[in-house]
Amino acid sequence: MNISFIGAGNVAWHLAPALENAGHHINEVYSRQLQSARRLVSNLYDAEIHSELNFAGSTSRLFILAVPDDALESVCSQLVLPEEAILVHTSGSCSIDRLQSWMAIYSDVPVRTGVFYPLQTFSREQPLLDFAQIPLCLEATDPDTEDELVTLGQAMSRIVYLVSSSERLLLHLAAVLACNFTNHLFSLARNLTVSNGLEFSLLTPLIQETVRKGLSVPDPALVQTGPARRNDQTTIQAHLSLLNDQPLTADIYQLMTRSIQQQVRQRHTDVID
Repeated sequence: MNISFIGAGNVAWHLAPALENAGHHINEVYSRQLQSARRLVSNLYDAEIHSELNFAGSTSRLFILAVPDDALESVCSQLVLPEEAILVHTSGSCSIDRLQSWMAIYSDVPVRTGVFYPLQTFSREQPLLDFAQIPLCLEATDPDTEDELVTLGQAMSRIVYLVSSSERLLLHLAAVLACNFTNHLFSLARNLTVSNGLEFSLLTPLIQETVRKGLSVPDPALVQTGPARRNDQTTIQAHLSLLNDQPLTADIYQLMTRSIQQQVRQRHTDVID
């Protein structure tokens, strides 16, 4: 299948080569940042930079919107596609109804719409990821487009699901908790250690074992440890004293402590009941 990318950021950086490795041809890449388009094209076989959002003459069948959520409508309002092209976005939070309504408003020709959402964290600094292990959450507005997206997804990944917009939004929320917030906690831990002359790498084995252990059981709450789990108020207060000059981090510490303690109480209540 001939495919064009609109956007050349983190998602496109990994998704475009994965599609090529699955036997598809990346035809064109458009980005408002010309340097980003050049960088992505240089990582592909024979894709070309497309300098505008008018793709009326394109031979591509599938157009992938890999742009920030807050830019989606603006891009759609300027986008010109061939008749019966398939337009998908890669967003975890934007509903398919919004994409369909934008194309109904802005497109002069019929366009089929869908969602091709890889449930993973992407950055250009990391090595190219193996999509065989990445869940692909797909959605389409008609059965034929759905079939094509499923075929495309199954050529790349062993984990392909049809997921509604409401389910995808919930998954995206869970992903923010599991990925973005967790990484931020890593960053806070690094700031705390480095600013006090300690090496963050001392925590590496602990972080690795925490992730391994949490994924080895049906519910990570089963292996929760720490002062909040034990209701060790002496240690909790000692930790908070160390955070006197970091009120925001102290707030996060207290909120996480309350959340863990509430979860422990709830589990205890469920066992009694």
